Amino acid sequence: MTGIGEAGGKRAEKLGYLGLGMMGFPMTRRLVNAGHDVTVWNRSSGKAAALVEAGARPATFPRDVTAAASIIFACLTDAAAVEEVVFGPEGLAAAAGAGKLVVDFSSIHPDAARAIAARLKSTNGMGWIDAPVSGGTMGAEEGTLAVMAGGDAGDIERVRPYVLAMARRLTHMGPIGAGQTTKLCNQVIVGCAMAVLAEATRLAVNAGIDAKRLPEALAGGFADSIPLQLFVPRMVQGIHSPPLGHIATMLKDLDTVIDVARGTSSPVPMSALAAQLFRLAKSARGADADALEIYKLSAAQVG
Repeated sequence: MTGIGEAGGKRAEKLGYLGLGMMGFPMTRRLVNAGHDVTVWNRSSGKAAALVEAGARPATFPRDVTAAASIIFACLTDAAAVEEVVFGPEGLAAAAGAGKLVVDFSSIHPDAARAIAARLKSTNGMGWIDAPVSGGTMGAEEGTLAVMAGGDAGDIERVRPYVLAMARRLTHMGPIGAGQTTKLCNQVIVGCAMAVLAEATRLAVNAGIDAKRLPEALAGGFADSIPLQLFVPRMVQGIHSPPLGHIATMLKDLDTVIDVARGTSSPVPMSALAAQLFRLAKSARGADADALEIYKLSAAQVG
């Protein structure tokens, strides 16, 4: 087994992590618990306190993370947040970066990933891997995330041992931007699955059968899936804390799907419908509500 201070049989690199939200905090905790040297930054510094107590090093600005680490992970809300953290006055680009890598777990437009990567490379020499994740907060806690990455093959192998401290799988999908495109494909499936499972669950409830037993009844059949087993019980029982993901995040991703589909002449009628349903859910339940609250849209009274 690889010991503390080593990764893949080589001396471990110093790591950084930017963005300690629903996904970033548990992912960073796994790195710290594995014994890695991790410098952390978050816009709200209080979120870093528990990680610092566990052994992480605090940074005042993102540029300090560039100075302290050779591989820097980030998990941020959207492309605007990524731009600010990278190119803001105290951003990653403000420090020397030759030979260093940013691994961006954020879900952003593939074009934005390519543009940010090119600009950063020309500014301070840092490399870029777009590596969005799937598996939700539970996957982040348990280290079972699936990571889909775009970038140079050598860079992917360099970060692999560290990513696999936080995830079960890392798949190299192609050049920069390919990871983001793969995540959009993931969101087509997940977003539409949420909408369809909400529909099936509401039908079961309204028809008078025990919807909680749908996962058991359909297990092993063609309808069986991880979303079926995970989402339906939470919908029926109204379990939304902690959220598996926010409505606003799913809507952002589906809107990006539609934009990329437009640019590639790809028909996405199901994704477009799911996006409209999540837009309704955002209006009815709020942007920060659990995405599974899409189920509540079909209740007799939304409240």
